[in-house]
Amino acid sequence: MNLRSKLSIFAEMRIDILTVVPELLESPLNHSIVQRAKDKGLVEIHIHNLRDYGKGRYKQVDDYSFGGDAGMVMMIEPIYTLIEELKSQREYDEVIYTSPDGEILNQGISNQLSCKENIIILCGHYKGVDHRVREHLITKEISVGDYVLSGGEIPAAIICDSIIRLIPGAIGDETSALSDSFQDNLLAPPVYTRPAEFNGWKVPEVLLSGNPKLIKKWQEEESLKRTKELRPHLLEEE
Repeated sequence: MNLRSKLSIFAEMRIDILTVVPELLESPLNHSIVQRAKDKGLVEIHIHNLRDYGKGRYKQVDDYSFGGDAGMVMMIEPIYTLIEELKSQREYDEVIYTSPDGEILNQGISNQLSCKENIIILCGHYKGVDHRVREHLITKEISVGDYVLSGGEIPAAIICDSIIRLIPGAIGDETSALSDSFQDNLLAPPVYTRPAEFNGWKVPEVLLSGNPKLIKKWQEEESLKRTKELRPHLLEEE
């Protein structure tokens, strides 16, 4: 199913996020478009603290790595226990791990994930996660760029935002998502609003013409121009 088909379908999504620092997700997932989508019943987001499934008195979720490398590693047992508990309640389309060496998030991936119903996102932390989790429990690994963050909570919030805004009803004009940057491997054209002239800087005349065909042509030309200048690799991916 493509994004255009999805715009005509009402569907509810559930996202379960597994993390050792749930507080990092409170603000980005409780405001703006994401919060409105939750209020409308379009999406449910459940944040699970892995420490609730940790070992012993101190709810341990990390340990030293075999081989003596520096840094702590997320243990397999708490992750396995929580994922199995969630899977016993419903089927999941994807179990995603946020990792610097995962597939780089792009609009195509967000489009695909927006068509899913149930998703688990495991936030990486510390030095990483016991590799057996990646081998046996994860279905998709996603990175938000070639750099390292303190944890996977911010990437998880980015993934959620990028897919929730595509759910029909999440934004005021559902079709506006189709004109966002990257939807057709093109950057969006420049946009302007009133006043038509400010400080001697004018809005392009074509946008004031009232001629839809001319405006559309200008927008397409500007999208192509900006993509060639700023993201030429997108044109090679077509």
